[in-house]
Amino acid sequence: MSPTSERPDLGLVDALARLQLTGRRRGWSIRFRHSDELRELVELVGLSDVLSLEPLRQAEGGEQLGVEEVVQSGDPAV
Repeated sequence: MSPTSERPDLGLVDALARLQLTGRRRGWSIRFRHSDELRELVELVGLSDVLSLEPLRQAEGGEQLGVEEVVQSGDPAV
């Protein structure tokens, strides 16, 4: 989330939890970068053990921040 984006809500937490569940079913590990507001909301609803949240950091030199996907080593390159 960037400072100009909307505040996180339960719809976002639901979408992230579903994405994480789908990823785990496929053997993926998904980590999310987040704002402090999102972490607080995730902790409030009791999903901090389900969602792998990493602190939000500033982008470096044109880098875009977002969801990173880690795939299995046997997955073909796209």
